[in-house]
Amino acid sequence: MIVTVTDDSEGIRLDRFLASVLPGHSRSQIQRLIKEGLINVAGRDTKANQPVKAGQAISIEIPEPIDPVPQPEALPLPIYYQDEDLIVVDKPAGMVVHPAAGHSSGTVVNALLHHVDDLSGVGGQLRPGIVHRLDRGTSGVMVVAKNDTSHQELSRQFHDREVEKEYFALVWGTVHAGKRIDAPIGRDPGDRQKMSTRARRARSAVTRVTRAEYFRGVTLLQVAIATGRTHQIRVHLNAIGHPIVGDPTYGGVRRHVPNDIRAVQRLERPFLHAWKLAFTHPTDGRRLEFESPLPADLQTVIDAIREKQRDPDAGVEE
Repeated sequence: MIVTVTDDSEGIRLDRFLASVLPGHSRSQIQRLIKEGLINVAGRDTKANQPVKAGQAISIEIPEPIDPVPQPEALPLPIYYQDEDLIVVDKPAGMVVHPAAGHSSGTVVNALLHHVDDLSGVGGQLRPGIVHRLDRGTSGVMVVAKNDTSHQELSRQFHDREVEKEYFALVWGTVHAGKRIDAPIGRDPGDRQKMSTRARRARSAVTRVTRAEYFRGVTLLQVAIATGRTHQIRVHLNAIGHPIVGDPTYGGVRRHVPNDIRAVQRLERPFLHAWKLAFTHPTDGRRLEFESPLPADLQTVIDAIREKQRDPDAGVEE
């Protein structure tokens, strides 16, 4: 949808102007759309308090409405741990974390509502208990809050970078252990569905490679992140020229590959798995650590590559 600013509206705040021309949308809803990058002026990101100018063309993407109250669904969701304050689960690849446009069911939230009587309401009706997220194609360990006090404390730990998060990622080319990528991430200026290190408005993001296992053509990495920006690991590794194998969004799919790594063509999603999560229990102060082994679809690829490349010179670097 394109809205053109009229002469009599010049100088009005962007969120006020749009609320006046979009019936049924409050200023807070408009502000959320702006924050999510779904509204831009003259093809650029903008702010809610930006004054509009006569003749400006404002592009607006309004997501399809979804059921405001997620329903419980008996979906398979491995549970590693739970008590009265939190629950730790192993998210399968392909499962969206919470309902959103195009995904009103089949999410982690829908599954949790089946397994848990009550989740924290801090995240709102669509995101009850959700403290952090994993991309749809990423598998691995997640923690979810079961009451508001736990939600607030876990959120603080994530914000203050007190949570340890490590991933397995298979990338194209050779990346050495110890590599540190410090590059702010924001919405890609050329594609609103992607993130980028070239964004005009970006937030700090740091990714560290803690361990590497080398193969001819690809490297299996263990990656730690201090921040948790959208698509962070995928964007950072692509930015240094080593996209995650199997990631169609960030250049990780290749049609022609050598025979000894042909197993990567079996992948139906990015080779990215959240294998470790450590945090402090929000109530009793215990340090909790959980590990999730590589799921079968990723493990079989690595096993096949190792079998094909039995090389005495190949090794693991920490």
